[in-house]
Amino acid sequence: MNQQITERQAFETVAVGHAMHRGVLTCPIDTPLSAVAHMMAGQRIHAVVVFDEASDDLGDTRLWGVVSDLDLVKAASAGGIEDRTAGGTAVTPIVMVEERDTLAHAAQLMSEHEITHLVVVDPATERPVGIISTLDIARSVAELD
Repeated sequence: MNQQITERQAFETVAVGHAMHRGVLTCPIDTPLSAVAHMMAGQRIHAVVVFDEASDDLGDTRLWGVVSDLDLVKAASAGGIEDRTAGGTAVTPIVMVEERDTLAHAAQLMSEHEITHLVVVDPATERPVGIISTLDIARSVAELD
């Protein structure tokens, strides 16, 4: 019982920055969903951040949402992925955390919003610096054991 309390306390104190993946792959909202699938497969990632301008410079853009591998699977099972875009498939509004937030907080947000990925932003610039996924949290929980 004492070990469980220690593990829970650790989960509530471990920072998102410890578990997240640094770097973010982005695309504009009008990107074909098939291109997003190719990006994910080519880079071996599970999520792409979608923004509302047709440029790679996130300095003056607004984050739109996130397309995850689960979103792609849902779209593919519904058919017609060749007619879909990133913006039409992305989960919105985008849910963000900071590196200093705890894994417990990130897990709570994922549960509340029923999503698998959160965008990690720099608090000073509000620019994305990484992604944290349910798998990242699971790995951290396993490390606490």
